[in-house]
Amino acid sequence: MSELAKLTVAEARDALRAGDVTSVDLTEACLGAIETAGALNAFVHKTPEIALEQARAADARIAAGDAPALCGIPMGIKDLFCTKGVPSQAASRILEGFTPEYESTVTSQLFEAGAVMLGKLNMDEFAMGSSNETSCYGNAVNPWRRGNDTAALTPGGSSGGSAAAVAADLCLAATGTDTGGSIRQPAAFAGITGIKPTYGRCSRWGIVAFASSLDQAGPMTKDVRDAAIVLQAMCGHDPKDSTSADLPVPDFEALLTGDIRGKVIGIPREYRMDGMNDEIAALWDTGARMLAEAGAKITDISLPHTKYALPAYYVIAPAEASSNLARYDGVRYGHRAALSRGEGINDMYEKTRAEGFGAEVQRRVMVGTYVLSAGFYDAYYNRARKVRTLIKRDFEEAFAAGVDAILTPATPSAAFGLGEMQEADPVQMYLNDVFTVTVNLAGLPGVSVPAGLDRQGLPLGLQLIGRPWEEGDLLNTAYALERAAGFSQKPAQWW
Repeated sequence: MSELAKLTVAEARDALRAGDVTSVDLTEACLGAIETAGALNAFVHKTPEIALEQARAADARIAAGDAPALCGIPMGIKDLFCTKGVPSQAASRILEGFTPEYESTVTSQLFEAGAVMLGKLNMDEFAMGSSNETSCYGNAVNPWRRGNDTAALTPGGSSGGSAAAVAADLCLAATGTDTGGSIRQPAAFAGITGIKPTYGRCSRWGIVAFASSLDQAGPMTKDVRDAAIVLQAMCGHDPKDSTSADLPVPDFEALLTGDIRGKVIGIPREYRMDGMNDEIAALWDTGARMLAEAGAKITDISLPHTKYALPAYYVIAPAEASSNLARYDGVRYGHRAALSRGEGINDMYEKTRAEGFGAEVQRRVMVGTYVLSAGFYDAYYNRARKVRTLIKRDFEEAFAAGVDAILTPATPSAAFGLGEMQEADPVQMYLNDVFTVTVNLAGLPGVSVPAGLDRQGLPLGLQLIGRPWEEGDLLNTAYALERAAGFSQKPAQWW
């Protein structure tokens, strides 16, 4: 593999501006790496012609002295983002053949900043999953392995292709989306950095919807500085999205001083659960100690409604999904089932959705329709909404008491094997989101930072949760944690 593909965004930016390398060089290096990494199944729609055209345009901008931070940087785009003229399937058979005639706001902003699109990345179908095993493209594979074991591991989900591509140096950065942990959990499993910004910080326009009050786009990168650079290009007010916040976007990279003296870091006692993995617990304690040694004050806090977060999330998210996915009926675009003589429109709806949606999507649509139905709306959906308000209030009270950020584990374990959870109850898979869903329910920013390896040599991540709209301060705390942890390991290349 070319060494150019191993550069961080910041390193590549500086090399481009210095004239040491061209965007075409970087792009060709990444395209070459992608071609040799078919075993990872990370890229599902490759766009080499678009990439090289964008790279040449970026080189011209750089030569003219017009070089934003992302100008010339090769990136991968999660298949949930609509990209004009490029298949955008959300990893679902029901959107097979769908090629948008428009560009999502986030990808538009990235391209305006000079980013280069290498292709579309694998993911769980409609972002529903924690292991990238629900994709119509097949499983994405984690580039990490357990010691000398050759068993394929999950890169996490739903942004599994993004995590695998960044960890394997197939691209310099990638976009992800996070509805209940779908950026932070795969980032932890793959030993990279991933940030979910405050709800409303990034436009959702042109991103295929899962649960509209929870979905949020964010970057997945090799380190915290790169996350700051890419996030800044992704953020901004969008009048096409009614939930988009009309707030100035700070220079996140400029806020990375690493100075967290006097910052108050909360440790929520409710996250220390019975039966917690001992390595996760030890890493959490180590993370708190490293932040204390960097000058932060560590304090125990209580988030008393945490235990209700997972059940509330798995009522609210499927309810919104059942509503959002009602539009996929075979009438206007995407897959349409073939009908036999005498079958009518109801048969077409039923057969199209049965053929087009995978088992997990069907399960969540049915759960969501059930909790919204007459007689169950108040018992389930309304009650979950009230619990969500209480969870949000827990965080508000902690921040009002002076806490600047909250430190928790990112995941309950390291990456598990593909297929290992196949026979498990679906609730067991949903437990992968136990540390992350609260952040989405409360609309807060959260970042996962790789902080160590388990005894099998797999990466483990820590999560920092910040105050709303203070991604810069959160990233600076993450930067301090990253420097203290000194995580620099990469997966050994086997693909």
